[in-house]
Amino acid sequence: MFTSKVIANGIVRAVIILAILYLLLIFLFKIQSIIIYLMLAIILTMVGNPIIKFLTRKTKLPHLAAVILTLTLYVSIIVGLILLFIPLIVAQGKNLSVLSTLDIEAQLTTLLSQIKTFLDGYNIDSDNMLKPNEIASQLDLSFIPAFLNGLLNALSSFGIGFASVMFITFFFLKDRKMFVTGIKKILPTNHKDKILHSLDTINDLLSRYFVGLLIQLFVIFVLYLIVLLIFGIPNAFVIAFFCAVLNIIPYIGPLISSVFAAILTMLSHLGENFQSDILPATIYVLIGFWIVQVIDNNLSQPLIFSNSVKSHPLEIFLVILIAGFLSGIAGMIIAVPLYTIIKVVAKEFLPENKIVRQMTKDI
Repeated sequence: MFTSKVIANGIVRAVIILAILYLLLIFLFKIQSIIIYLMLAIILTMVGNPIIKFLTRKTKLPHLAAVILTLTLYVSIIVGLILLFIPLIVAQGKNLSVLSTLDIEAQLTTLLSQIKTFLDGYNIDSDNMLKPNEIASQLDLSFIPAFLNGLLNALSSFGIGFASVMFITFFFLKDRKMFVTGIKKILPTNHKDKILHSLDTINDLLSRYFVGLLIQLFVIFVLYLIVLLIFGIPNAFVIAFFCAVLNIIPYIGPLISSVFAAILTMLSHLGENFQSDILPATIYVLIGFWIVQVIDNNLSQPLIFSNSVKSHPLEIFLVILIAGFLSGIAGMIIAVPLYTIIKVVAKEFLPENKIVRQMTKDI
């Protein structure tokens, strides 16, 4: 029998729960930077665990020495990239700071006029497609100084984040056994074995996935760099690096990187003849990028997805597609790791389910 007192108590309890959830969400929002640091540290830990296992088993290094060597490797790679990129970014910043936006608009207008002439030569109505004067007048390049200032602010805050992530990663790698022991103490007794086995499996699969992903990005970077160097594109290293990083975004990333490379190729040939210089160079670069993507789609990705997370390529494609519709680009990036975690947990706690058994038979 629901009395007014029972209903009132229920309402009060519901309000308190909602208030606690609201405060919790606000708290998580306020510490989102720390959450990001923890996630990055976890990823670096998963990548570092196989390295530490190799160093301790094959080279007989003590665990602490292996951890320090692994972190030294991380720091060396990141510092090396910074030392390589900073001079290029500073040089481009100086060029942009002394270059008048009117000069940039004039060069873009010239390029658009050349494209218009080229299209008219093939009886393509370019008047409705391209109106150089109108396009140039609508360009607002005053954002460049603001962009450079924002970039400097981002670089200044990068140091704090970098130090924090390295510090957290060090203890995750060094005290892994201590964390595992602590988790065992707080887990419910009746599900402890299943949860611990799930964590071990997830750690193993995701470690291989992230290591494979790094190898894939490195291979793509080298192939992109070769293409850009062959056709003499300025700042080929930086362009190849950014285009390779964009491949983290499944399916959409390669398309964005191709457009990005095409635009930079055209801008690097500003002032030259469109038909004889700009257009051929852009087409050659695009063909080179498409060849790299064919190699990646048919060799690198299937090997990584099939061997690391034990999932069929079609299964992964559908998961990424669904994640993209639900959460956009961020969902596509985390789709494979999250799906892998769900599969492992389902196998441990629903082993008798026919669908689960079929989907997790290779795990």
